[in-house]
Amino acid sequence: MQATITLEYSDTKIAKAVANAVSPDNSKVPIGLKVNTVNDDCKVINIIDCNVKLATFTATVDDLLSSAITAEKTLQVIK
Repeated sequence: MQATITLEYSDTKIAKAVANAVSPDNSKVPIGLKVNTVNDDCKVINIIDCNVKLATFTATVDDLLSSAITAEKTLQVIK
């Protein structure tokens, strides 16, 4: 299973901050799961490649989106 999740922002600084916030999740993943997050100008591109259980895949997508939403809310508060 593979998913590419692209988040678009109006500002490159916001995109970079969100990418940095979700990137630590990329370093500790189970065998059979790969998560890659890149910042491309105003976009944060997340590629998830999962060769294990569907539950692992959906949990990873959920965790990534939750982390992105938390980062977005934090950035709104500190504006």
